[in-house]
Amino acid sequence: MNTHINSFLDYLRYERNYSNYTVGAYSKDLQQFEDFVKEKKEGVFESEEVDTDIVRNWIVYLLDNKISAVSVNRKLSSLKSFFKFLTKQGFVSVNPLRFVTGPKTKKPLPSFVKDGDMESLLDGHGFNEDFEGVRDRLILEMLYDTGMRRSELVNLRDVDVDYNDMKIRVTGKRNKQRLIPFAEKLKDLMLAYINVRNDEVGVGCESFFVRKNGKSLSPEILYTIVKKNLSEIPTLVKCSPHVLRHSFATSMLNNGAELSAVKELLGHSSLSSTSIYTHTTFEELKKVYHAHPRAQKEGG
Repeated sequence: MNTHINSFLDYLRYERNYSNYTVGAYSKDLQQFEDFVKEKKEGVFESEEVDTDIVRNWIVYLLDNKISAVSVNRKLSSLKSFFKFLTKQGFVSVNPLRFVTGPKTKKPLPSFVKDGDMESLLDGHGFNEDFEGVRDRLILEMLYDTGMRRSELVNLRDVDVDYNDMKIRVTGKRNKQRLIPFAEKLKDLMLAYINVRNDEVGVGCESFFVRKNGKSLSPEILYTIVKKNLSEIPTLVKCSPHVLRHSFATSMLNNGAELSAVKELLGHSSLSSTSIYTHTTFEELKKVYHAHPRAQKEGG
């Protein structure tokens, strides 16, 4: 491997204290670039001889070999860091990557559960009437009805639920708190769960959701509960708690909620994070439109 690359990797390892895994990833990316240049330059790789054209040719080569745009951009980031280091050290006078941009990546639309599928799951006969059955059903219901994150639901305490004002106080990222309203139906389900929980493990629980031994649910257990139940929906590709958060946001927007209101309910710091759901709803609107007889007539 080129001495300049080795110097850069030592810099990452000993001065920046990067992990072995991260240094290994940089090493792999730079080795691939070195191999590419050597193939084009008759076995020679000199850092100071690298120009913009060879970098762009490498990008094209990677894309032609079915490397995803996300992976190409990651490799390009490694290369940019390398040449930034070389420039600062005086090994190269001009950074050949200063005007190079990577391929655009298309963000995948978030997976979500359709309202009808969720209603069939929650109102079906897949949940037992014992403590765990009542608890697991409520977990899915609350994630779907409130848009809470997995960590927020796990950390929910009894004192965070106000049954009179019908609001839940949620502690989100960076300990930022927000209030989420809930409907009468969810209130009834929560109170029913509390009764079953108190009979099973006794009163005095601080955590809202607990195991049979009275201890709090871990994020891993909650994930398993959600995945197991969502897997009952055959058309659903992803089966995670975050899918239910996506489903909440998508359902709200599909039913006329303002984007700014959904932003507050989700606890997003900016509208840009919430706006991804407008693309989801637009895709749904297109499907509905193309299913309309007049749309099909136009297509014919």
